Amino acid sequence: MLDLNLEANRCLVCKNARCKNACPINTDIPNVISLYKEGKLKEAGELLFNNNPLSAVCSIVCPHENQCLGNCIRGIKGEPIQFYKIEEEISRKFLEEAKFDKVDKNGKNIAIVGSGPAGLTVALELAKKGYNITVFEKNEQLGGILRYGIPEFRLPREIIDNLVNILKSMGVKFKINSVVGPVLTLDKLFDDGYDAIFIGTGVWNPRRLDIKGESLGHVHYAIDYLRSPQNYDLGDKVVVIGAGNVAMDASRSAKHYGSKDVYVAYRRDFEDMTATKAEIHEAIEEGVQFMTYKAPVKIVNEGIILADTKKVVDENGKTSLITVEDSEKLFKCDSILIAVSQLPRNTIVSNNKGLDVNNRGLIMTDDSGHTTRDGVFACGDVTHGAKTVIEAVVAAKTVANSIDEYLK
Repeated sequence: MLDLNLEANRCLVCKNARCKNACPINTDIPNVISLYKEGKLKEAGELLFNNNPLSAVCSIVCPHENQCLGNCIRGIKGEPIQFYKIEEEISRKFLEEAKFDKVDKNGKNIAIVGSGPAGLTVALELAKKGYNITVFEKNEQLGGILRYGIPEFRLPREIIDNLVNILKSMGVKFKINSVVGPVLTLDKLFDDGYDAIFIGTGVWNPRRLDIKGESLGHVHYAIDYLRSPQNYDLGDKVVVIGAGNVAMDASRSAKHYGSKDVYVAYRRDFEDMTATKAEIHEAIEEGVQFMTYKAPVKIVNEGIILADTKKVVDENGKTSLITVEDSEKLFKCDSILIAVSQLPRNTIVSNNKGLDVNNRGLIMTDDSGHTTRDGVFACGDVTHGAKTVIEAVVAAKTVANSIDEYLK
């Protein structure tokens, strides 16, 4: 068990802190550490929350190895400071105890579509400025990808609930089981008196492998599986295709919910995996097995046919990946989870005019979050594809300011 007081006292409280500079939202880590050492947890919590409303979430799910942890000067010759552990303790306590009063309303209404990281951040930033906020969520529970994409054993649900309760105390209204697009159109929202609309619906359509057998009964898409893993009967032997964070969450969930042998099959090697090193390490510790240089060829009732791959270097020094001839073999398994990226659902775009998308189906915006339709803003995964929670928060703070400027 890490002694957080000892960890805080190891911090050098650098003036030009590399950890702070490496944080996407520029968290004032030295100041937070100093307040923590002085026992001023409430002040530290306020500092973290005002800078990053999802601080409690990011302390758990951020790729720390590329940010604060990976840039700590202590880590050059020894062990880096595990600031994120200190941040988690401070931020979770703050969310549990914080009291927010309702702000005087300015008479303007904003619709927020989606209650994921971007939607919750925009809701909070604009509620503080006195706007009437209504959040539309297509699911029966709030949180978006935080609730339906990250396993509960990684991200405790009370963190999301406490954050939502803070928003409710500030007067934010939530409409669950409410799909904006086909019936509740953007025109209808504007007709009903909304002055601006924010879209933060994420990316929920799984990308197909496009191989034969993908619709067989023992094949599932990981992003769908993670919505309610407890309801799936995957059997004892499971293969996960892909090596991003969704693949790691799916493989660990399969182990967590009772599958004995879980394998991750990936066409390249460990250094090419997009999942964080921490998540890969945790998956290995929990018994997930990795099969590298394996590409899916065909899915059959008995399992999946995998082919060997290898890297080759051409005469110009360029590396490419090729499939080894006659290397296909049947790998018997009970279930297959496909985790090779996600795409946005086009419910809003296909039912509403004026929103342009790029060739990947992502909503097009300028740097301030303005879409091609006046009064409609967007950011997060629905505009840039699957990214980290902290990237969504950073973008959402920018867009909240853009909406405020637009309505003024």
